[in-house]
Amino acid sequence: MKKVFAILCIVGIAFPYYYIFKFIETNNWEWSTSLFFEQIHQNYAMTILVADLTIAATSFLIFLIYRLRVKAISKKQFVKYLISLFMVGFSLALPLYLYDNYENNN
Repeated sequence: MKKVFAILCIVGIAFPYYYIFKFIETNNWEWSTSLFFEQIHQNYAMTILVADLTIAATSFLIFLIYRLRVKAISKKQFVKYLISLFMVGFSLALPLYLYDNYENNN
């Protein structure tokens, strides 16, 4: 199972950055935050996905803070998950957490 989580970490980095690259490429190699937010709220289908991911990522962040407070994870681990959440996204942070905390009970 750890191999699956490791693969998901790689995919969780590759897919978001691929689409960021495509967004920048489409916009003549210029980043526009206003255009980015305009396009992600262009229709209700995209807004549903944005809301879903926002709630999931926020829930995970609250869970990480809780785990830190009860000393289930170290400050170093917390920072690692926090950086992965904000620099890449939930697509890396969750698989990384699962990879680090998976215990094989077989």
